[in-house]
Amino acid sequence: MEEGLLLNLLYQIMEDCVLLNHITTDDPYGGYTDVWTEGASFKAAISKNNSTEAVVAERQGISEIFIVVTMKGMNLGYHAVFKRKRDGAIFRVTGTNKDNEAHPNSTIQIAKTTAERWELPA
Repeated sequence: MEEGLLLNLLYQIMEDCVLLNHITTDDPYGGYTDVWTEGASFKAAISKNNSTEAVVAERQGISEIFIVVTMKGMNLGYHAVFKRKRDGAIFRVTGTNKDNEAHPNSTIQIAKTTAERWELPA
C-alpha cells in the first residue's frame, strides 16, 4: 500500500480530542475541590485494544484498553487525561507516545500510546 494512501486513511479516522487540565482549589469549608478544564486540542485515532492480553486484563477488572495514535510532536505523557469530543468519552494515558514515535526518516510522522477509559474523580 502506498504511504500517501495509508497516511490519508489515518487522517480520515482521526477525531477531535482535547486535553483536560486538573486544578485543585480551596473550598470555603477548609477542604478542596477538583476542577477539570479543557486545554489544548489535538486529533487522534482511538481504537479498542482487542489483543488476548487486553481481553484477559478486562476480565480481571482492568478498565478497557485503547491504542491512541497522534501526530508526532503531540506529547501525551503518562496519566495525561483527554476527552474525545464526539461522545465526551474520557481517557487516561497509560504509556508515553515519545517511546513509540515513527522513525525520524519516515514520511509518516505519527506516535502511538495506550490509554484506558476513565472517569473524572467527583
